[in-house]
Amino acid sequence: MRTTFLAAALAATALIPQAAAAGSPPPRATAHSAPARLGTCGSGQLCLWEKPDFTGARQIHELSTIDIDSCVPLPAGRKVQALANRTGRPVTTYQSAECAETGEFETYPGGGTWVPQSPYQVRAFKVWEN
Repeated sequence: MRTTFLAAALAATALIPQAAAAGSPPPRATAHSAPARLGTCGSGQLCLWEKPDFTGARQIHELSTIDIDSCVPLPAGRKVQALANRTGRPVTTYQSAECAETGEFETYPGGGTWVPQSPYQVRAFKVWEN
């Protein structure tokens, strides 16, 4: 993301002198949203946030209390839209509360994966053996 933002900024900067030379008014500054700040999530934890960009209520699941290779459904009505995987193991999140692969699912590496906005509402997860 940083590379994409930098490339866009450089491209926009490169166009400014050409626009001014052509007699066009200088471009107006536009507000850009800052990249999401990483939420707090300790080593060995899977952290889930209710809202995008690591905001809202946070759930913390410790690796020591998770059954490896077992589906862990979230409590009914709980929403998860952002996550951080610091378990050291791959974690799959599921749109299905039963970890069914008929809905959306995605596996995230455990070395420190930060997802500011899941492409679907997470209803369950599974931590895998390495």
